[in-house]
Amino acid sequence: MSAVIVITGIMAAGKSTVAQAVAERLPLAAHVRGDLFRRMIVSGRREFEPGAEEEAAAQLRLRYDLSARVADGYARAGVTAVVQDVILGPELAAYVDRIATPRRHVVVLAPRPEVVAAREAGRGKRGYGAWTVADLDASLRAETPRLGLWLDSSDQTPAETADEILRRLPEARV
Repeated sequence: MSAVIVITGIMAAGKSTVAQAVAERLPLAAHVRGDLFRRMIVSGRREFEPGAEEEAAAQLRLRYDLSARVADGYARAGVTAVVQDVILGPELAAYVDRIATPRRHVVVLAPRPEVVAAREAGRGKRGYGAWTVADLDASLRAETPRLGLWLDSSDQTPAETADEILRRLPEARV
């Protein structure tokens, strides 16, 4: 039976790599990358940054709506959807509510901030913009509801994290 598995965390927490590894370990799965929906807006795109205007928030909600619908579409077709995106604070519960698929799982990758900062420094892409690792980590830990499975993946390889997620998937069910 198909499901939707949501993997979230702050930027550079390992979401993309881990989501890909989880999807590859399943018999039939799709990797739904939330950021693709942001990048599809080619003119008039507003980035969600501190103090962002309402249009930026509306575009973020649109991105979440679209990725949830795509995930449900895959699940209806019998394909497990592994969704990966930055979904923090109260938006996480709202995102889960957008998913119609009964088998829903949430995994929050929460490596230590210093590990994230080191990963961010070593990446070719820069995702933080006006945010800092400390800003997003504080939001994650203080404002994000404790849904699903929270993992401190600081000392794990992506493969080890993917294996742990699949081993503990029942704990991630919401």
